Amino acid sequence: MRGRIGGMHIPAKVDYGMRALLALTARGEPTTAEALAEAQALPAKFLGAILNDLRRAGIVASQRGSEGGYRLARPATEISVADVMRALDGPLAEVRGLRPEAARYDGPAEHLQDVWIAVRAALRSVLERVNLEDVVQGRLPRSVAKLTEDPDAWAPPRAR
Repeated sequence: MRGRIGGMHIPAKVDYGMRALLALTARGEPTTAEALAEAQALPAKFLGAILNDLRRAGIVASQRGSEGGYRLARPATEISVADVMRALDGPLAEVRGLRPEAARYDGPAEHLQDVWIAVRAALRSVLERVNLEDVVQGRLPRSVAKLTEDPDAWAPPRAR
């Protein structure tokens, strides 16, 4: 949610990181950054930096040698989309650089904090429930899949 008023913004860094992790999940063996970049048509240098961030966050591990490359640091079923987003972009929801529970309002805006907390809870209800294996298998948790069944979910917002 950082930096955007009009809606949730998923930066290229998160999109590319997810795509590389999904390719790693599908391969099931150590893979070089170059091979992952080629497989997903991603800029290799940028992906290398993203993989380093994911390594520092404990999501991937790297190994050297002829069998070298990147691999998931834990099973794909234990890595949620939220884990990846937090590793690459920080908290799921921020208000002026603060976590929603730290934002304080007075007067007519007194209950705005509740809205921001609800937004974060809604994001968590999807992003923390979906793991890498779910996405690779196309087997989303029922509560998440149900959201995609609403035709309005696929439509651009209506003008008011």
